[in-house]
Amino acid sequence: MKVIVLGGLGIQGRAALADLASSPSVEAITCADMDLTGFDSKTGFFNTAKVTSVKLDASSKNELKSFLQEGADVIIDLLPRQFTDSVCRAAIEAGIGVVNTNYGYPIAGLDLQAKNAGVSIMPECGLDPGIDLIIYSQAVRRFDEIHLINSYCGGFPEKSACDNPINYKVSWTWEGVLSSTRRDARCIKNGRVVSIPGEKQHQSDQIHAIDYPGLGRLEAIPNGDAVFFTDLLGITDTIRETGRYSLRWPGWSAFWHPLKQLGFLRDEPVSGLPCDVTPYQFLNKLLGPKLQYRQDEKDLVVMVNVFEGLCEGKQTRRTVRMLIERDLNTGLMAMSKGVGFTASIVAQMMAGGEITATGVLSPALDVPCRLFMDRMAERGILIEEEEEILD
Repeated sequence: MKVIVLGGLGIQGRAALADLASSPSVEAITCADMDLTGFDSKTGFFNTAKVTSVKLDASSKNELKSFLQEGADVIIDLLPRQFTDSVCRAAIEAGIGVVNTNYGYPIAGLDLQAKNAGVSIMPECGLDPGIDLIIYSQAVRRFDEIHLINSYCGGFPEKSACDNPINYKVSWTWEGVLSSTRRDARCIKNGRVVSIPGEKQHQSDQIHAIDYPGLGRLEAIPNGDAVFFTDLLGITDTIRETGRYSLRWPGWSAFWHPLKQLGFLRDEPVSGLPCDVTPYQFLNKLLGPKLQYRQDEKDLVVMVNVFEGLCEGKQTRRTVRMLIERDLNTGLMAMSKGVGFTASIVAQMMAGGEITATGVLSPALDVPCRLFMDRMAERGILIEEEEEILD
């Protein structure tokens, strides 16, 4: 199979390239990016014999469309979210399936066009959303009736790398981290849908803690629309509690809550300055460079999904855990492996005929969970499952 990776030299893109290059079923890979500077140094940790690099300006509709019409079996889109719509439209015209890691809400309207073209579009296919949604699909099949789904995921430094006041370093993009700190959340508590505005996300009454084996206590912050996914799965009517939470070392919310109150994440320019600069832009440029990993430091990715409900007539709790660590030999971040490997596996499933549905799909409905878990295990990423009877 032939695979195109858009944004192939980004942090996540390199993980996808490495995974594709090691797959016997992949014959050719096209790495497309705006800037190919340092291609050899960025890809020097794996065999690039299958890889062809192409300079591409994805902001040019004509250039993007012309490039995709050259043909491939599947596209992995790892470009920033503002390109998602244009990439998917160009892929539909070219008749090529797409896997991307961004939220699917903005492209839901392309479903009919994709179906008519016989094209599969799989958004939300990274770490979170992505792996968690695939795990959701398995739980829905195992339970007779689900009452609780709480999903936790976060990337942060190993303890020895926590050498700054917020115990955090950047394993994807700092602008993406800042954006997520403003994201509204929607959850269900005691059977009622509750909306949590982004400005209240880090208040003490909104956060709680969980314990992860071997790591200890982690802080859980509401982030994202949990109800959207229970609606998608058709189980909202039986849900008494659901939420999606970001995980950090304790103290994260104590840092961000006062900054939000003081307006440090606002988009309005600060008056009295010689140029238009917003507090958000200032924090992005100031803190991002200060929060980078050294080559000898590991990032960690922790994911926990908790399900409760009726299983064979008994009240049951099912807990699914995953821990990924950075590979210091290749330099691949844990976050990159979680995102890039997932996109690569699902893209290969699509190109190989293991996923055949067309339209705008979802990992929660359209990715075979057990097969996916087996493929992750082959890559050294284990997803552990634990079940207990609550009666």
